[in-house]
Amino acid sequence: MQKILIANRGEIALRIMRTCRDMGISTVAIYSEADRNAPFVRYADEAVCVGPPPSSESYLLGDKIIELCKKLNVDGIHPGYGFLSENASFARKVSEAGLTLIGPSPEAMEVMGSKLAAKAAVKDYDIPLVPGTDEAVTDVEEAKQIAKEVGFPILVKASAGGGGKGMRIVEKEEEFVDQLNRAVSEAKSAFGDGSVFIERYVTSPRHIEIQVLADTHGNVVHLFERDCSVQRRHQKVIEEAPSAILTPELRKEMGESAVNVAKSCNYVGAGTVEFIFDENHNYYFLEMNTRLQVEHPVTEQITGIDLVREQINIARGEKLSFTQEDLKIQGHAFEVRVYAEDPTNNFLPDIGNLKTYKAPEGPGIRVDDGFEEGMDIPIYYDPMISKLITYGKDREEARARMIRAIDDYKISGVSTTLGFCKFALEHEAFIKGEFDTHFVKHYFTPDVLESHNVEEEEIAALLAARIAHSKKKPGTAVTTTASTASPIQTTSNWKRNRTL
Repeated sequence: MQKILIANRGEIALRIMRTCRDMGISTVAIYSEADRNAPFVRYADEAVCVGPPPSSESYLLGDKIIELCKKLNVDGIHPGYGFLSENASFARKVSEAGLTLIGPSPEAMEVMGSKLAAKAAVKDYDIPLVPGTDEAVTDVEEAKQIAKEVGFPILVKASAGGGGKGMRIVEKEEEFVDQLNRAVSEAKSAFGDGSVFIERYVTSPRHIEIQVLADTHGNVVHLFERDCSVQRRHQKVIEEAPSAILTPELRKEMGESAVNVAKSCNYVGAGTVEFIFDENHNYYFLEMNTRLQVEHPVTEQITGIDLVREQINIARGEKLSFTQEDLKIQGHAFEVRVYAEDPTNNFLPDIGNLKTYKAPEGPGIRVDDGFEEGMDIPIYYDPMISKLITYGKDREEARARMIRAIDDYKISGVSTTLGFCKFALEHEAFIKGEFDTHFVKHYFTPDVLESHNVEEEEIAALLAARIAHSKKKPGTAVTTTASTASPIQTTSNWKRNRTL
């Protein structure tokens, strides 16, 4: 495999290209008109515009991408995550065209792309499943009876769902029929498939996932867990590896379950098995993501394994170069997703121009991004600006390093989730590891950040007054200016030195 086309954009395209360059593989970028000046386009050995900004007219044009691969003598396609990464039809067409998709087979995608099919596939492997229905709900009265047996509250879920769509929590029996109909309607609208099933609602869940790798020679390993419980709108914001609450015994058991999930669908490549973990430390299989995850860097940090390199080697037909026994957890890692969103306004996107953009640096800090200062954040795609990753010898060092990195991050022109992430990392529940997927609902309100912003403004005004006063005194050194210090940086410096 000498040339790979990356069928994606932004930070993940750039991240894949860097590994390809390490391996001596040439790369082809595809880009929409909105991404013409993006760093990943410049970094690639070749770059081709595939259409207008909307993804349906550019990044989702599977047939056009395949024809482009033929024209440019491309050997393989890396889909990253999102877009075509879990599209079984595209995967099948890639194979039929004589190209290699760096990912699992279309059959594995189809099985794990349906929550009901996934449940059926893992049944023979003694993997814990949340009590509920194993098939799509077809009879409302029968479903209501099952719901009563399972016990309220229950969860109605779309079989083809994701991101919280087609999902309804039903607290009482009298609400069941209405909420069921709403879930079916939403699932049909979002996924073209109105199939739903029901299961017990775990009231205080942790979201813990296991990274797996499987080659074409029957070898399957897990690379330990990631805790992704801090979420908004059912989507992750902060991830860490390893989890703060798993015992070695439970880690081993969940890892073996994840390996069996991969075996159940003859999985090949990198994948992630997601589990719900309840307050009694019981875990239940949720789903499998048949692609690289956004949060894969934290696993790379604690294992020393380049997951993209492993994906490419597996796609080449190579055996895994290590066994389960070779893998050890080293240290601790956090990732925060830096979104162009306003946490004080229900985390709604805040698209605009990056007037200031300076990423933090230093020991144990990694930034995966795809933007530069002065660039616009397009309205057409996910508003993630970057992923900020920190590593430390233990959880506390990694956490403290993340707080420092957030303080050092300088972004202006758009609102970001950095302030919320710092709030979460400094919260007592997070520090103790006593939190679940309801962290935002339980602990966060917009006034937390709004009051923080007022404090920042007051500090900035005090600093400005201090600087102005200093300038009136000959020989007084001024080391910090209000015009150069970011709000986050200014607050941090002020709290460290109240004598200014």
